[in-house]
Amino acid sequence: MLISGDREELASAALARVDALHTGLTQIVLEGGNLDGIAAEVSRVLGVGVAFTSTDGRVRASALSPELEQVLADHQLMDPTGRVRVERIDTHGTAVGPGAAHVSRVAAGGADLGRLVCLRPDEPITADDVHALERAAAVAALLITREAAVSAVENKYQGDFLRDVLLRRSGRSQDPAYVGEHAETFGWDLERPVVVVVAELDPAEPNDVSSSQHRVWQERFSAAWRQVCGSIGDGIPNVDLSTEVVVLLPLTDDGTDAESKEPVAGHDVVRRAVTAVAGDRGGGRRPFSVGVSRVATSLDALPAAYAQARRAVEVGRRISGSRSTTFFDQLGLHRLIALIPDTADGAAELRAFVEDVLGPLAEPTTEAADLRETLQVLLDTNFNVAEAARMQFFHYNTMRYRVSKLERLLGPLSSDPHLRLDVAVALRVLEIAA
Repeated sequence: MLISGDREELASAALARVDALHTGLTQIVLEGGNLDGIAAEVSRVLGVGVAFTSTDGRVRASALSPELEQVLADHQLMDPTGRVRVERIDTHGTAVGPGAAHVSRVAAGGADLGRLVCLRPDEPITADDVHALERAAAVAALLITREAAVSAVENKYQGDFLRDVLLRRSGRSQDPAYVGEHAETFGWDLERPVVVVVAELDPAEPNDVSSSQHRVWQERFSAAWRQVCGSIGDGIPNVDLSTEVVVLLPLTDDGTDAESKEPVAGHDVVRRAVTAVAGDRGGGRRPFSVGVSRVATSLDALPAAYAQARRAVEVGRRISGSRSTTFFDQLGLHRLIALIPDTADGAAELRAFVEDVLGPLAEPTTEAADLRETLQVLLDTNFNVAEAARMQFFHYNTMRYRVSKLERLLGPLSSDPHLRLDVAVALRVLEIAA
């Protein structure tokens, strides 16, 4: 049993350690250090594994050995993409074998900036350790706030520049020398073939979410893409354009066709990036949709590629719903439809085509929708009535009746291949333009 003098001595030693840690961390910040330096110092002084993460658990800096990362993974506290599942770690400590994992909130001025995760697998985390971690979180908040202010200015400048290039807003943005010079100052490589990726957060449910909350989600979403792009390679342009994140992803090393030697879209690298950003969708991450352009091999091709990526997001979300990743080259017939100008005249022309071909089946009624579903099944089975009846769980005679009704409304579908083509196109247009 500890006597009173021993307790006071231990408490004094713990307090001295906390003060020394706070002084050391403050010095790191004043000397221009970063979160990695803070994590290393906390790890050294307290003898723990440390990670600074975003509010949803994406690691920004750490002093975690591979063995400690494996401990987190074994206890389901880290997902396969490396995201720490901060939502599963209790602020009072979560048991990890004989030891524990602990999470502290990193905040300043009412803003939630991130999390400080601490792991000691061989023994508990004490109250004195928690006190030291809270002091470290306060110092980290100062550093993150400073970095965020600098990053906001840089991102605004980079975003304005790339927006001008993608939209051809000024004559200078079309000058290769000017663009190349400024891209180089950002560390961007625009000389290699790329695919333009446009990523948008899916609409929130319910729709009464405040604009400030949307901004927080967008900033976190943009930060995730920056971090993932940094892990893929150097010089990858990625900017936050308020409602969308735009990334120019380079092709992989084997991004050429073996026979034609022509570049092919880096589908694999895109899917890896999307998977990394999405993680296991824990920690409050928002669902998002992605559109991917055809390969752009020059600066002149970037505006068209950007338009393709934006269109792919829109069409993909209409066809597949939220959390879709849509490649412009894989839109098939939808790709041709998407090339029609997104104007009032273009929409009116599409609608007129649908009404001319489908007639009453274009109406927004339950009966029309039911007949359109049957029509699509018939087209998919090349008007094999028996197969279509089986797929829709109808009696053969019921399907024959439906075929007769469709032909009364639309014409000789079973015998006129040109009419069937027009109907098939009209159904696809209705998917997009409805």
